[in-house]
Amino acid sequence: QVQVVESGGGLAQPGGSLRLSCAASGISLQDYSIGWFRQAPGKEREAVSSISAILGITYYTSAVQDRFTISRDAAKNTVYLQMNTLKPEDTAVYYCATGQRVGKWMKGYEYDYWGQGTRVTVSS
Repeated sequence: QVQVVESGGGLAQPGGSLRLSCAASGISLQDYSIGWFRQAPGKEREAVSSISAILGITYYTSAVQDRFTISRDAAKNTVYLQMNTLKPEDTAVYYCATGQRVGKWMKGYEYDYWGQGTRVTVSS
């Protein structure tokens, strides 16, 4: 059975940093594309970042480019989202998703397994 679990959310001040983790069991994340999505209160879910299977090509939405970094630790079967220079508009529940055949990384339907989410609040 595949499980995807996010962790690392919490409260951060504007300009601060958090690192989210996405740990998987039942699959090897090396063979899967991983996407991070977020949903702010009252808003639709949006794609944040992705790392492709095998080659590890990374993608970012323009709102987080140069502030967030996605990475994968194959030994720990975990993907990370390092979030720096946080802004209040980054406040959301962040979800990790995995898919073996992801063509359009920003589309949620491309992913097969989803975590329950971890809440990030950026506030002074």
